[in-house]
Amino acid sequence: MIFSFFQKSVFLSLVCAFLLFAPKVNASVDNAIFAGGCFWCLEHDLEELNGILSVESGYIGGEIQKPTYANHKGHKEAVQVTFDSQKISYKKLLRSYWRNIDPFDSKGQFCDRGDSYRPVIYFLSESQEHDAKESLYQASKELSVSKEEIGVNLQPAGIFWLAEDYHQDFAKKNPIKYNFYRSSCRRDKRLKEVWIENAKKGIGWN
Repeated sequence: MIFSFFQKSVFLSLVCAFLLFAPKVNASVDNAIFAGGCFWCLEHDLEELNGILSVESGYIGGEIQKPTYANHKGHKEAVQVTFDSQKISYKKLLRSYWRNIDPFDSKGQFCDRGDSYRPVIYFLSESQEHDAKESLYQASKELSVSKEEIGVNLQPAGIFWLAEDYHQDFAKKNPIKYNFYRSSCRRDKRLKEVWIENAKKGIGWN
């Protein structure tokens, strides 16, 4: 079929309009899921990082459908991090995760005890699995211990269930209660004992 000059012009105009106004997919947006004790604290610590688009508290790892705070047996308290990988890499995010938890405590985190509070890195792809395993090696090396002494598990991610609204941005909405809880748990004191000057930082491994 032979198109006239007018038909070609109309066709090209339509193509240009589509490319101009079509929704743009941001290939640099990625997700990560971490469990590290109370999700209030981990959410607050990670959302302060440059390149983080959002951090949401929730539950993962159990069999109960639509878990709640009152009923999430088998699930871990966790956070889902949405980030711009052009501004912060998954590897740097992993470093920040490690240095905001107690990697030696496999029974919970800080003052929170039990299965719900065990530390876990949930990987979403083979690439994340590789980076998570490398971070485990680097963390143990920085702490001068064997990998077997580290209490953090690495697991493939399942369904992440959002926690109730009142748990989201808890630190911002309830600063007095949050700061009292964090201080009472001696979270920051323990982080400094473990990571010393690197506590809560995403800088390169030592």
